[in-house]
Amino acid sequence: MTLRRALPLIALLASPGAASAADAPPDCRAPAALDDGWAVAAPAEEGFDPAQICALGPALEAWPEGNAHAVLVARHGRLVYERYFAGEDERWGLPLGRIPHDAGTKHDLRSITKSVTALLVGIAVDTGWIKDIDAPVLSLLPQYADLRSPEKDRITLRHLLTMSSGLAWNEELPYSDPRNSERLMSDAPDPYRYVLEQPFAATPGERWTYSGGATALLAAVLKQVSGRPLDVLAQEVLFTPLGITDVEWVRYPNGDPVAASGLRLRPRDIARIGRLVLDRGAWQGRRIVSAAWVEQATAPQIGIEDGVDYGFQWWLGRSQADGREIRWSAGVGWGGQRLFLVPDHDLLVVVTAGLYDRPDLQDRLGRTVLDRFVLPAVTGSGAGGPEE
Repeated sequence: MTLRRALPLIALLASPGAASAADAPPDCRAPAALDDGWAVAAPAEEGFDPAQICALGPALEAWPEGNAHAVLVARHGRLVYERYFAGEDERWGLPLGRIPHDAGTKHDLRSITKSVTALLVGIAVDTGWIKDIDAPVLSLLPQYADLRSPEKDRITLRHLLTMSSGLAWNEELPYSDPRNSERLMSDAPDPYRYVLEQPFAATPGERWTYSGGATALLAAVLKQVSGRPLDVLAQEVLFTPLGITDVEWVRYPNGDPVAASGLRLRPRDIARIGRLVLDRGAWQGRRIVSAAWVEQATAPQIGIEDGVDYGFQWWLGRSQADGREIRWSAGVGWGGQRLFLVPDHDLLVVVTAGLYDRPDLQDRLGRTVLDRFVLPAVTGSGAGGPEE
């Protein structure tokens, strides 16, 4: 997924049938308490205007073209809004038909998986499996020693984390195009060798280029240093501590989990990952990843364009609400998957959707939820449907 596909740099457009705050249900109760580790609260208990935030569901119901599947909002560690929708869905390109989504339905994260992989790198640094993120990548992958050269040894883990390896890569093409680099990697007998064999298009660290291959190499390093496949490592050091048990990974033909886009989780479990990051690496008082790593991962590491920055596999952007600039970090996935984190309001928003064939609507859906409903509801500015 490219910047063009992932973060909007233009104004939101109007959508037919969008509802306003006046259409909110008269009763906006707390989400269901499911004994799954999530405390719940009614929106008003956590400082939201109920009429504004609860207008969101009717607005999305009135906009079927948006194909939203789930929206969850949590603040101060409590889930305050949860709404599911029926819609056409797929599993990594395999059509699933029309699905009545609910709290138990797993959903593709697509490239939010990259943000999860970065957390695993942080845990590997914390445990000492990785000593230095400025170490050459190939020094940590002895099985590819034949590819080492003075030029290739300039690529470090930091470059992979910030998608600035300099290796030639093209995900601007549609994923259906056989020339797309992600597709070529996925179809290769050895995906990691495929990435490492690419020629240079820039000096490492010089510029950002969106690359699922960079994330794949991070997974290869994690497997090498930990002695565990990515899915086993993730379950052991991240998902089990978070209480996440219902996990699915799409895999390469060689059997390895797809680190760049293959994770499938339930929406409440996506929100757990967001809460972990908002709490600077802790979940309900238990330390899982260091605060120092979370701070680095969600801080600007490399600029992209028009004020958009990138951390360690996390996007960094901003919104306007109540006359103020609101900064956020986000996991961003193809098809409209979004995990927005707003530290200034101790707030997270999960959006899942089925817009895999509608790149023109993916950004608009997520930013409509965040900018036109959630942020205005907590900051006091007006809300409504997608803007002109």
